[in-house]
Order: sequence, then C-alpha cells, then structure tokens
Amino acid sequence: MAKTMKKYQAAKTGRLSKGQTMVEMAIVAPIMLTLMLAIAVFGIAFDQYIALTFATSNSAQLLSISRGQTSDPCQTTSQAAYAAAPQLNPSKLKFSITLGTNSVTSGTTNPSCGGSQQYLVAAQSATVTASYPCNLQIFGFNPVPNCTLTATSTMAIQ
Repeated sequence: MAKTMKKYQAAKTGRLSKGQTMVEMAIVAPIMLTLMLAIAVFGIAFDQYIALTFATSNSAQLLSISRGQTSDPCQTTSQAAYAAAPQLNPSKLKFSITLGTNSVTSGTTNPSCGGSQQYLVAAQSATVTASYPCNLQIFGFNPVPNCTLTATSTMAIQ
C-alpha cells in the first residue's frame, strides 16, 4: 500500500509541475525583455552624452588655438563639433559660445558670429556649451520627456 501511495504522489507531482516552467517563463520573459531594452536605450543615451562631451572638448580646443586664423569663430567651432561627433544629428545640436566675457552666440543650431574674432584675446577663456535632445522612450513610455544632454568645455585662448 505504501508503494502504491508513493507512485501515486510522484505521478501527481509530475503532472502538476509540467506547465510550471511555461508559466514562470510567461511571467518573467516580458519583464526581462523590457529591462534589457531599457538598458540598451540608456546605453544609447550615454553614448550620445560621451560623443557630445568629446565634440565640445574638441571644438573648444580648436577655438582656443584659432586666434588670427578664422574670421568666424562660431562656424569654426560648430564644424569641429560636427566632425568630432558624426553620430549626432547636426540639426539638433545647439551651441552657446563665450569668448572672454562676451557671449557671442546662445542656443543656436548653426552658429555664425562673423566679426567676433576680435574677442579672441590671448589668455582669455573660450567656453563652448553644446546641448542635444535625448529620447528615452521605451514601448511608448518616456520616463524623462524633456531630456537634454549638455556638455561644457572651457579653454584658455592661445
């Protein structure tokens, strides 16, 4: 009798646990896939931030050494940023450029400040600030709807 009871319990337990794995997978898989997608989206935003920081640094360096070599420092700066970060959409990049204490452009997409080369004075500072919109949308939900990446770099004018 005891043997029959053990066989019955083993058979019963096996039958009841056959679908358990599928149920667990159905519950866990969407959560894991959403989490993996969120990690990928945040990774893309972080890559864009690194590219923006690199572009800002390169453009500020070029601006700091271009005294006497450019008639439009803002155009020189923006072109250096576009070249340093080709993965960023140039039409979405916005620049604010300050030469010494003079703000020559603020929040423009394709800056031009011809005549501002007079502000490129040795030992003064050149500050380049760039901003770029980021999109953190995951399955139609955007946890940060007005996300903007911003990077600033300041160099001494040579």
